[in-house]
Amino acid sequence: MNRPLVHPASEKEDQAFQDLIEFFNETLGFCPNSVKTMYHRSAIAYAFIALNKAVMENKGRVTSSLKRLIGYVSSNVAGCRYCQAHTIRAAERYGAEAEQLQNIWEFRTHSAFSEAERAALESAWVSSMVPNAVDDTIAKNLHKYWDEGEIVEILGVAALFGYLNRWNDSMGTEIEDGAVESGDKFLKDKGWSTGKHRY
Repeated sequence: MNRPLVHPASEKEDQAFQDLIEFFNETLGFCPNSVKTMYHRSAIAYAFIALNKAVMENKGRVTSSLKRLIGYVSSNVAGCRYCQAHTIRAAERYGAEAEQLQNIWEFRTHSAFSEAERAALESAWVSSMVPNAVDDTIAKNLHKYWDEGEIVEILGVAALFGYLNRWNDSMGTEIEDGAVESGDKFLKDKGWSTGKHRY
């Protein structure tokens, strides 16, 4: 793509929106261009922020850092370079261990990941495939380590990033400098690039 399908909107006059996007300053250090693009129809932006907050809220064992790693795995399956960089950045900001960040591609075998984390990340992987590949084996393994509310949290993250992956790759959302920095730091050696998201 030579340009984003739709450029980010100017939303500076909406103080309520400015207050809401403070959430992203904590998460990423900036408000994503994806949310600013949604603002062309402000109800979509508001609804997305509310969903994002609900899904990413830390309820306990599915930690904030694990949720971001789940988002990364889901985005990796979808191939969305924009979301890959955002999720690895957010995982770092929420305290994911350096070994996990550097070896997320090997989550199935690397010692930095617990069996419970592997079950969550594997479910993110197969639930993000098209066609969906969640089966009885995946379900049994999830239930071995996580209760039903935690499984809802895990799948909620994968589903949220299903929306974001389609949004950002279709829009060709321009990636922000901070996200490029994190992508280069943790993912470039594994073949990550900005792809269609840099103009």
